[in-house]
Amino acid sequence: MHPFELVRPASIAAATDAFQGDAAFLAGGHTLIPAMKSRLRAVERLVDLTAIPGLSGIAVEGDRLWVGATARHAAVASSAVVKEAIPGLAALAQLIGDPQVRNRGTLGGSVANNDPAADYPAALVALDAVVETSQGTHAADDFFQGMFATALADGEIVTRVGFRIPEASAYAKHRHPASRYALAGVYVARFAEGVRVAVTGATTGVVRWPQAEAAVAGGASLAGMALESDELSSDIHAGPEYRGHLAGVMLRQAVEKLA
Repeated sequence: MHPFELVRPASIAAATDAFQGDAAFLAGGHTLIPAMKSRLRAVERLVDLTAIPGLSGIAVEGDRLWVGATARHAAVASSAVVKEAIPGLAALAQLIGDPQVRNRGTLGGSVANNDPAADYPAALVALDAVVETSQGTHAADDFFQGMFATALADGEIVTRVGFRIPEASAYAKHRHPASRYALAGVYVARFAEGVRVAVTGATTGVVRWPQAEAAVAGGASLAGMALESDELSSDIHAGPEYRGHLAGVMLRQAVEKLA
């Protein structure tokens, strides 16, 4: 690991000011720290956000469940507020990684990193979420912009995420046995005006699945349905056809949970 300076600001403004030169924000560090240890990433300054007060709260305000950026996955999974408002989100958080990951990883870090196999992006898109930052607000539909790419500007900090509370929602994923990342994960959310379905892990980034939304809303049979996309991923773990098939299987499992 290359030498670096560690800064622990006590406010968003101080964190923004500290983001100078070749800097990176640190929350849970589950992606950044391994990259630095293997020297795939060299950072001159780490700006630790975990000492900033008010970034880890969980609360319901109006029709949204707000989760702070530094809230740990374990906190989301165990929160009585989350379980009451959006139990599907609590169940998703419980499926992330292992206990060590869940007790260190943060919602904001996962959202800002936008790994194509991460779980939270599917929840944000399916639950019509908004991402509040140090510079404004982004709709989830516009926030995720492809593999490891988001609408965040350089130095912009995720502060909290507001999930729209659905009538019901559920998440199902096929986990890689070692990493626990999703080979395919599907989040289904039902609202008064319709259904939203988002898929993670199967493509180069989280995507909505309009055909599945129409089928679920209309009560059509989901048998044999598979995700079709030019961006289906292929690697040593699974090819594009298999991932598309898995998305269909996870869709059916998620819809079963809705019942």
